[in-house]
Amino acid sequence: MNTFTRKGDFWAGLALAALGIYVVSQAWGWNYMTEEGPGPGFFPLWYGSVMVLLSLALVAGTVLKNNPKGQKALRWSELRRAMTCWAALAVCVAIIKYAGFMISFGLLTWFIIAVMFKRPQKEALAYAIGGAVGFYALFTWGLELQLPVGTLF
Repeated sequence: MNTFTRKGDFWAGLALAALGIYVVSQAWGWNYMTEEGPGPGFFPLWYGSVMVLLSLALVAGTVLKNNPKGQKALRWSELRRAMTCWAALAVCVAIIKYAGFMISFGLLTWFIIAVMFKRPQKEALAYAIGGAVGFYALFTWGLELQLPVGTLF
């Protein structure tokens, strides 16, 4: 196996590039500009494009800095932690339709703080509730945008 394929940056860059391509492909069909200004496709198109460029730069940098003699072993525990966070984010996105933004974001925040960082439950719950309420206040009252509301709650 090539030594650069044993690095987490290589695989993370490929995964982020795939995610960016997906974001761009989904945003491509949305309105880029409307009479009132930027449309719903404006931000995701730019975000996805920048994500693809930066992730490909990460992959290229990993390949070009290939140093087989000073190669460190792949740390599976670190890769597992990163993939667990990605999986938690994917679950958050999947349940947002049913649970709504506040509950799914609160659960994601709680999971990262309590499970991944092993912080006390009181602290994790405070950040989860405070973060969800803070985002709700910012988007709903400050920016006058509606966050997703779940069908179950």
